[in-house]
Amino acid sequence: MLKLLAFVLPLGLDSFAVAAAIGAVQVTTARQRLRISLVFVIFEGGMPLIGLGLGSALARGIGPAADYLAAAAVIGAGAWILLAGDKDEEDRASRLTSSHGLALVALGISISMDELAIGFSIGLAGVPVAVVIVAIALQAFLAAQLGLALGAKIGERWRERAEQVAGIALILLGAYLLTAQLVR
Repeated sequence: MLKLLAFVLPLGLDSFAVAAAIGAVQVTTARQRLRISLVFVIFEGGMPLIGLGLGSALARGIGPAADYLAAAAVIGAGAWILLAGDKDEEDRASRLTSSHGLALVALGISISMDELAIGFSIGLAGVPVAVVIVAIALQAFLAAQLGLALGAKIGERWRERAEQVAGIALILLGAYLLTAQLVR
């Protein structure tokens, strides 16, 4: 259970921060909140599966080094969250509320790259893949709904803090995965 939380909680904080930025911009109706939440669920629940597929194929190709690469991918995702910060989040937020088609797909991918890294490393932790995917999709929906509802009420500082905590948590998870590989 603790391993599951280690994978899901940082993603939930990041999802909340992104959704809160969207909510601060212009989400007013329940239909808009549901639409955006479903985009979160689809992309944040689907990207780990893509990452898992890529990670499995890579593992067959490079062998044991793939475990280290997967841990590094999680650390990289955490660093990306910390370094990228809030640069274009409001712009992405306003585009997500009105986008359709390929633009919506591109924005969905942009909000779920950390889930790709998590999918890449799911096999390392020995947690059931289906449980992790369902938990990630559920947290995406809940975090999106909460972020959209509170986005205009909480300040930018709190949104940034949630994102920073998510980045640090992913770096710690990657360090744990790396350490577990080194200890074997």
